[in-house]
Amino acid sequence: MDDDGIRIRPMTPADCDRVAEIRIGGWQSAYKGLLPQSYLDGLDVAQDAERRRAYLSQADGGVLDLVAEQDGQVVGWACHGPYRDGEVRTGDAELYAIYVAPGRYGDGIGQALLQESLRRCTTAGHTRLLLWVLKDNTRARRFYERAGFRPDGAEEPFEVDGVEVPEVRYARELTPA
Repeated sequence: MDDDGIRIRPMTPADCDRVAEIRIGGWQSAYKGLLPQSYLDGLDVAQDAERRRAYLSQADGGVLDLVAEQDGQVVGWACHGPYRDGEVRTGDAELYAIYVAPGRYGDGIGQALLQESLRRCTTAGHTRLLLWVLKDNTRARRFYERAGFRPDGAEEPFEVDGVEVPEVRYARELTPA
């Protein structure tokens, strides 16, 4: 637990409903104006929670879902695992997602989740952590840049409801303490 009372722990099936709320709320607030509104409006918390439960029941330990808890309530979620280059897995790690409950941005929750992911990836022997972020998501890009991530020049489109939305890849070298 850090000074703000934020506790980071592995996600359990009991967390799936709250994580789905955070994830969907995060998409709807962070990606407003960046993704088609019809897509954002169609996101379903119950379906997302069910997918998370199914995923957790089949997890092989290669991907780690973490939640941030404060005052007994889940307030954030992050997920990392092996870097995905198409169907190929590399020795690098990838931060697949990090979301904080809307209304809690700037409270240190995202930073706590990111620091724990960095620690775990470094401990696991990875030398680099990569992530993809929407090119026009300036808030997220600033967050990652403050944490030492830099764009590495890779870009690719992400298609949502027939609309191509460009993503950029960020990287950070990991060095053991």
